[in-house]
Amino acid sequence: MGKIFCLMGKSSTGKDTIFSILKNGTTLKPIVLYTTRPMRNNEENGREYYFINEERLAEYQECNKVIEQRVYQTVNGPWYYATIDDGQFELEDNYIMIVTLEAYINLVKYFGEEKVIPIYVQVEDGKRLERAIQRERQQGTPNYEELCRRFLADSRDFSNENLQKANINKYYDNNDLDECVKEIKREIQQIIYGK
Repeated sequence: MGKIFCLMGKSSTGKDTIFSILKNGTTLKPIVLYTTRPMRNNEENGREYYFINEERLAEYQECNKVIEQRVYQTVNGPWYYATIDDGQFELEDNYIMIVTLEAYINLVKYFGEEKVIPIYVQVEDGKRLERAIQRERQQGTPNYEELCRRFLADSRDFSNENLQKANINKYYDNNDLDECVKEIKREIQQIIYGK
C-alpha cells in the first residue's frame, strides 16, 4: 500500500477546506469516515462522512469491518466516528483522510507507522473560536453548547503532550490558506516521490 495522509487538528482549523483542495488538486484518493452524528447544513452523505445509525455501525462490527472507532459524549448524546474496511483502501494508492489524534494513533497501530503520515494543522485559539461561532450561526438550529464542549475537548485531545506521545512534531499553520496548502503539498510530494 502507498501512504495514508492523516489530516488532523482542532475544530475550525480549516481541515475540511484543505481536505477538499488536496483531494481535488492531487492524486491522493479521499477516504471517507463514518459517523452517527447528525448531518450539518451544507454536508452531503458520502462527501464529508457516511452518515449511519448505531445499528448499522454494530453490523460493521459484527463483520469485523471496523478498523478504528471512537465515541464522543456530546450534549446531544453519544456520537460515533469510525474508519470502516469497506473497500476504499487499495494496496498501491495514496490516500488523504481527516482524522482525530485518537484515530491517527489507531490507524498507525493497524497499518504501521511507515504507511500513516500525520498532517497536523493549527490555528490560534481566538481565531478558531471566531470561525467556529461563524460556522455555527449558519446552522438551522445553532448548538453553541456543543461548540463549547468540542472547543474545550480539542484543547485536551490535541495537547502538546498528546501530540508528542503520538510522535507528531511538525505543524502546519493555517493563517494563510494558500501558503498552508502549498507547504502541505510540498511535504506530500517529498514523501511520495522524494522530491
